[in-house]
Amino acid sequence: MKTTVLDASALLAMFFGEPGVDMMRDLFNRAAEADRPLLVSAVNWAEVLYKLTRRHGQEGLEVARRFDRTMPLHVVPVDLELAELAAEFKAARKLALADAFAAALAKHKKAELVTGDQEFKAVEKELKLSWIG
Repeated sequence: MKTTVLDASALLAMFFGEPGVDMMRDLFNRAAEADRPLLVSAVNWAEVLYKLTRRHGQEGLEVARRFDRTMPLHVVPVDLELAELAAEFKAARKLALADAFAAALAKHKKAELVTGDQEFKAVEKELKLSWIG
């Protein structure tokens, strides 16, 4: 299995049962079988956490924490190199800051980026994208 980065929209589709949920479940199953965790930047994970908390309160946050502990998901900390690459994406394209971190992580890891966010069309010539939904 190739290295795969998730943006917040991909994870939220799964948590909220939105279009793409089946693709995401399959992706997590394959990651578990291959013992190769999917990656998400800490910035994108923060986006998932706050949206789950807004919608479901403390229970939503606890669901996300259990998910992180039990599923093949690795939250990648942000370091200077990733921050600088994200800044380049943000400055050169019309990406939200969190999306710029997802793009930066995918580029840094030479990974496929899984998303449902059409904003990433701005980088589809630079990154390998896989669309959910």
